[in-house]
Amino acid sequence: MVSIILVLLSVKQQGYSYDIRYAPIILIFAYLGPAAGVITGVFALAARLYSSGNWPPAIVGWALIMVVFSFLPIQLRRLTPPQRCAALAGAYVILYSITVFSFRILVNEPLFHLQYVMFVLLGVLIGGLLIESNERLRRAIAEKKDMEKSLEASEFHYRLIAENTSDLITVMDKNHSVRYVSPSHELVLGYSSSELESIKLCSLLAPVDAEMFKTAACGMYEDKEARAVELRFKHREGHWIEFESLYKPVKGEDGVIEHIVMISRDISERKKAEQFLLQTEKLSVIGELAAGVAHEIRNPLTTIKGFLQIYKKENCAIKYNDLLLDELERIEIITSELLSMAKPQAIQLTCIDVRELMEATVSFLTPQARLNHIEFISSDDGSQFPVRCEKNQLKQVFLHILKNAIESMPSGGEIHINLSREAEKECLISIQDQGCGIPEGLIPRLGQPFYSLKEKGTGLGLMISHKIIKQHHGSITFHSRVNEGTLIKIRLPLED
Repeated sequence: MVSIILVLLSVKQQGYSYDIRYAPIILIFAYLGPAAGVITGVFALAARLYSSGNWPPAIVGWALIMVVFSFLPIQLRRLTPPQRCAALAGAYVILYSITVFSFRILVNEPLFHLQYVMFVLLGVLIGGLLIESNERLRRAIAEKKDMEKSLEASEFHYRLIAENTSDLITVMDKNHSVRYVSPSHELVLGYSSSELESIKLCSLLAPVDAEMFKTAACGMYEDKEARAVELRFKHREGHWIEFESLYKPVKGEDGVIEHIVMISRDISERKKAEQFLLQTEKLSVIGELAAGVAHEIRNPLTTIKGFLQIYKKENCAIKYNDLLLDELERIEIITSELLSMAKPQAIQLTCIDVRELMEATVSFLTPQARLNHIEFISSDDGSQFPVRCEKNQLKQVFLHILKNAIESMPSGGEIHINLSREAEKECLISIQDQGCGIPEGLIPRLGQPFYSLKEKGTGLGLMISHKIIKQHHGSITFHSRVNEGTLIKIRLPLED
């Protein structure tokens, strides 16, 4: 089409028609090959023959150019299209000169031929520039599309990882303001992404951990190295979750740290496993210690018990003999239990009423309570509370808890004991004192070996109580506030 238009815009000179139709032909041969070039040449020749006379020079020149141009690109196939254009343009100048001298066309006007050739070459140059510009633009657009596709694929993979990982991924700026949070925060901590992006990260950390975090962040700005710390994050519902967090600084173009990427992993289960392992090791030590102590206690205990039995036969009127023997028997049972910590033994379970056992325990501790100006207030819902248990072990639990309650009330007060059926087959024993209370942060540690809040406590009483309740398929929980007292709830399964 371009060749036809150029023919129609030709210049007439002494009966000859001059145009630059060969400029697009050269470009077609260089960029699209001989087949497309010949087709273009045919249309250009037809338009030339239709528009003016002097057909022999036009036909001969056209045939010569078609033949040379059809074979020349094969030899130039290793060259780039612009280089082929230059080679074909040079060949065209030679072939045009041959045609002019062969047919003696205006040989006396070389300036005219020079101008004509220059116009053709200028057309080739402008056309080549346009084609190369278009090719570069096309390649740039194609590269941009490829880059966008690659970016979309990369973003998809990162989003796939970020949205489906259980780890918490957070990006912070220099002011510790959150710039990005992974969707896993909502699953693990209960906060939505929009809520987390509008608050400072320190507000979610425990006060002590917040200072640790600030220190670690400031250290990263100085040494520009990643750090790992363990932090506690506050869940939306109020409880704390332990995380192991890796902080990695991200440098900008000028080498200055602009962001901090934090990857946090929930280590609550790992911490529980470590605590369980530590407690197991402590129990092993306690078992060995208890076995030695129990063995040493049994020898003098046997002597005391024997002489007391002889004394009872000789002094039957003393009313406390039976009570002393019962307590000695209970001490003997306790020493047997200490031995069982080193070597567990099968316990003998019997069905008893928890109310009767609690009343016997309260009666035994009432004198001590009165000396401390403490009153026991018992209540129940009137039901029966049959529980299959080892009587002395369960009594030991009640004794320990009530004694702790008495010791926590140096100024006196009331201890409320309530028995009720919480479920159809579960007995709930509630013991509420008016003592000094327990700090909330220390409650989870109750029952650990050797951990005690009392100055002279051994830290074994609650541990043994936990173990006994667990052996009876029950549970024990603590609810306390400082200076407001402690509520202990024991749940035991009832017999049918």
